[in-house]
Amino acid sequence: MAKLGRELSAKGVNVINLSFGEPDFHTPQFIKDAAVEAMEKNFTYYTPVSGYPDLRKAIADKLKRENNLDYNFDQIVVSTGAKQALANALMVMLNPGDEVIIPTPYWVSYSEMVKLAEGESVFINATAANNFKITAAELEAAITPKTKMFMFSSPCNPTGSVYSREELAALVKVFEKYPNIYILSDEIYEHINFVGGHVSIAEFPSVKERVILINGFSKAYAMTGWRIGYLAAPKEISDAADKLQGQITSGTCSITQKAGVAALNGGLKEVHEMRDAFLKRRGIVYDLLSKIEGLEVNLPDGAFYFFPDVSSFFGKSVDGKTLNNAEDISLYLLNTAHVSTVTGEAFGNERCIRISYAASEDELREACRRIAAALANLK
Repeated sequence: MAKLGRELSAKGVNVINLSFGEPDFHTPQFIKDAAVEAMEKNFTYYTPVSGYPDLRKAIADKLKRENNLDYNFDQIVVSTGAKQALANALMVMLNPGDEVIIPTPYWVSYSEMVKLAEGESVFINATAANNFKITAAELEAAITPKTKMFMFSSPCNPTGSVYSREELAALVKVFEKYPNIYILSDEIYEHINFVGGHVSIAEFPSVKERVILINGFSKAYAMTGWRIGYLAAPKEISDAADKLQGQITSGTCSITQKAGVAALNGGLKEVHEMRDAFLKRRGIVYDLLSKIEGLEVNLPDGAFYFFPDVSSFFGKSVDGKTLNNAEDISLYLLNTAHVSTVTGEAFGNERCIRISYAASEDELREACRRIAAALANLK
């Protein structure tokens, strides 16, 4: 959808792109300054595979300071984006045929990464009625003798759902019965959270030694293009990830790593300013989307997405063309309203579309006006 939107824009069409999964803010200046300083000080050589020691120590300090989690720096592997950290974890943990339980909707790459690691994805379909979160009973029903891992994100892409401490505690009670199951916890949207402090499933002592925590800098610090993420895990897992990464990419960019040190040591002022801006935008978009007849929308607790159900428009037509699924709706909105969204089918839910509100307030208001007008024309 992003590609199609760019192609339309290149033809002179005014496309409002709400398909991107990245903040629309610039990286804070003090982080960019640290990168310039790193170059001037000639940090331009190969780095240790797992990252510079000062960065890994800064990550360990962050996990203790912000999450009350104790990790040694040698339990942390810095990668070229959180995406590589996820792939590392799956590649070192899965054997052919191992099952990975994934709640849906899920980020598009989860199942493909499992496939690359020769595992099998087992999906639990979460619904809007439960704010797209699964229950302990649903988790336990999905477990089989082949289950090796549970993989999820909170806050979630694409739904913005956030698991509370109580909801995570209920899931932990299930994991306590199955000591051979590992938990891959994607916490990249940690700081874009509108319901209070972030809760990591690694905070529960009974499962901490089975948790592989994934995080990074792209969302909180608007550093998507810098490509830096990390995993924190039991030592044998971090050692294996280090060994794997050493044969693929080795260490991530030296300049980026020094910028990462500055980000972690620079406080959360800019991070909270961006979060507050997203919170304001969420209110604007929720108010406007809720007024569109036929669109079912819930209020997300984090990230910067809405995931409305558009199934009431399936089977409706315009100009002789019938729209039969979420992909048809997304394409219709792009070509008619000139608003780029993403079909929910990509995220494991064929009834919904994903709308990013990582855009200016004026763009968001205009996009919602266009969406409302286009959907009203369907008969």
